Amino acid sequence: MKLSNCTCLELRRATRIVTQQFDRSLQPTGLKATQFSVLATLYQAKGQLSVNELAEALTADRTTVTRNLKPLETAGYLRSETAGDRRRRMIELTQEGREKLDEARPHWEAAQRSVVKSIGKKDWRAMRGLLRDVVASAG
Repeated sequence: MKLSNCTCLELRRATRIVTQQFDRSLQPTGLKATQFSVLATLYQAKGQLSVNELAEALTADRTTVTRNLKPLETAGYLRSETAGDRRRRMIELTQEGREKLDEARPHWEAAQRSVVKSIGKKDWRAMRGLLRDVVASAG
């Protein structure tokens, strides 16, 4: 067994390194990369999403998403309400959340430019396509 050939290990290493770079860039805003992704996903939804819909959009499990929502809700960046039979929780971006996202966007863009520059645009495009293929084939 050659661990250096492990797809899971290599993808997780790359993900950790890139996440750390985005976390450092976002640090002045007080957001982590995962929190930025939640806010951005809610912004793009242009309305409410259930926790399950948000988890699906982020390709994350419901427990992880719920754990990531708590500090964002406490900070006032999103609000939640129960719907229907009270088992369905709907999440919505607040005005404060939109403002935080606007504050964080330039920091996110700087991290994005840095990652693309370090990889090279051509290789980044190819990598992005391959990663999308991996996600599509696994789903």
